[in-house]
Amino acid sequence: MTGVESPAYTPGHGLLRGRTAVVTAAAGTGIGGATARRFLEEGARVLISDAHPRRLKEHEAALGRQFPGAVAAVPCDVTDEAQVRAMFDAAVAAHGRLDIVVNNAGLGGTSALVDMTDDQWSRVLDVTLNGTFRCTRAALRAMRGSGGGVIVNNASVVGWRAQAGQAHYAAAKAGVMALTRCAAIEAAAYGVRVNAVAPSLAMHPHLEKVTSAELLAELTRREAFGRYAQPWEVANVIVFLASGYSSYLTGEVVAVSSQHP
Repeated sequence: MTGVESPAYTPGHGLLRGRTAVVTAAAGTGIGGATARRFLEEGARVLISDAHPRRLKEHEAALGRQFPGAVAAVPCDVTDEAQVRAMFDAAVAAHGRLDIVVNNAGLGGTSALVDMTDDQWSRVLDVTLNGTFRCTRAALRAMRGSGGGVIVNNASVVGWRAQAGQAHYAAAKAGVMALTRCAAIEAAAYGVRVNAVAPSLAMHPHLEKVTSAELLAELTRREAFGRYAQPWEVANVIVFLASGYSSYLTGEVVAVSSQHP
């Protein structure tokens, strides 16, 4: 299969002008970092968060030079409830309200189920599923009395599809999908929409470090375009879900994928 080249970068159109947002796991070159940048380009004020303080500070400085006055940062480990509360308190204190939350924090890994330890299973579930729960709960508490808001969760196509060595990650992402649907039903009464994206393969340096070249090549071959997604292509769908263009969409999981069976 001949790969299709990545499209030109999409410029901002002010879709999130005047909105305030929190994006977790946003320090770096992956989907979270791309989402924070796209939100800023669309006119939002953004609080970025990450469990790596040094990397977070560097990313805040880089974004702040380009978008002065629009970026704040708070370190947060989403497995720690006190840190989650502090992050959301800081977001509301900085901006007076909270309009958008993107739950991007997640943890992967590869292990055959027969060899997987309890610690491996629990760690992936705690970051990826429980962390999304903690942040969704905190977001709903912040948005409940403010007239509405939007939550976008980062799931994965492996929440639907089987992949060897990914039982813990697949279970966690399937849980994120179910959490999204249930939260959406409850949050509708508050005027809050809850949706998720399910990317297949978005390439960034960290993924290359933790995934074999052979597996990446195989996953790329499954994509109809013959290439992986750029993180900003996934971020564009998150922008859509965060914007008024998706005002009647809630409880949905949108596949960001060209993958075929």
